[in-house]
Amino acid sequence: MLAALIRAVEDLFTPPLRRVVLLSLALAAASFVVLWFALAMLVHNTSLFGWWPLDWLIDLFGALAVLLLSWLLFPAVVTIVIGFFLDRVAVAVEARDYPGLDPARGIPLYDILVATLRLMLLTIILNLLVLPFYLLLPGINFFVFLALNGYLFGRTYFEVVALRRLDRGTAKAVRQRFAGRVFIGGLVITGLFSVPLVNLVAPVIATAFMVHVFESLRRVEPRLLPS
Repeated sequence: MLAALIRAVEDLFTPPLRRVVLLSLALAAASFVVLWFALAMLVHNTSLFGWWPLDWLIDLFGALAVLLLSWLLFPAVVTIVIGFFLDRVAVAVEARDYPGLDPARGIPLYDILVATLRLMLLTIILNLLVLPFYLLLPGINFFVFLALNGYLFGRTYFEVVALRRLDRGTAKAVRQRFAGRVFIGGLVITGLFSVPLVNLVAPVIATAFMVHVFESLRRVEPRLLPS
């Protein structure tokens, strides 16, 4: 996993990905600003009691909630925004690091958007469901966050990469066969999204990283992963 991550970071600075990285930075920053502004306006315009001291206190806690929700939802939002470029990232990584591969059949943009939208919805719903654990169980909340998002990101990014070369049934079989590795890969991706500044280009690194993970599985199970 460490070797795959290092190669993914190296890929980030290659000419084919520089334009994608610049676009990702701009779109990721814009999506974060829009997300934060929308949540802030929602909380600010909500008057629950009509008495300013209580409303002011609600606004204060609301501001903290906005920061927390923005941090939780940012990975899913930015993945959707940058989803238009993920197939291009995979193509560039394969061309540089695996030149002997046959051309991938690719994955339709519709499938990428469905996968990323599903990621966003699951991220929102599941993180809101476990929000009490985040707030009330310090220490344990960190592991809950890692486990939940590690599963979501591992599954989503593996599908984005695997469906370019495998049909859906085979991709599912491979994901189940290597569930542990896919989950660990998801933990790595969760870590990328948790680091300030790095999270702006995390979808690009995550896609390149999962390409390397996917290709490494060929050596383990060539029957499930035909060239």
